[in-house]
Amino acid sequence: MSGGAESFPKASRLLRPSEFDRVYRFRRSAAEGALVLYACPRPLPASVAPSPARLGMSVSRRIGNAVARNAWKRRLREAFRVARKRIPAGHDYLVVVRSGAAPGGADGAAKIEGILVALATRIVSRPAYRDAEVPPVLPTKPRRR
Repeated sequence: MSGGAESFPKASRLLRPSEFDRVYRFRRSAAEGALVLYACPRPLPASVAPSPARLGMSVSRRIGNAVARNAWKRRLREAFRVARKRIPAGHDYLVVVRSGAAPGGADGAAKIEGILVALATRIVSRPAYRDAEVPPVLPTKPRRR
């Protein structure tokens, strides 16, 4: 993976289970086709400019084998990279794939980009979203080994 504007660094991803849990607990979502997008604003001090959007993905085993799941994840990462400037900043997003095979080709990529941007804009523009209290990030339990 090369660096630059089209990279997908760790700062652009939801990494910890507590981050995924916070987005789920905020309970703001929109769906279209095979995708459900959850969103949660990131609490930052007022003096700090909005940070770039972050993305988490959930593609369960019922979608298919590892090849099918990884195809969805590659499609979603690419769509997020390309559409990052059009997705509202300062929020964490979690995409859940409900069903189906990942759309192929350039048309499929453009379709997923459009869906991600439309869903993110739809959720963030709701008055109930702006007025809701953001849940705190809960501490994670240490892993047993």
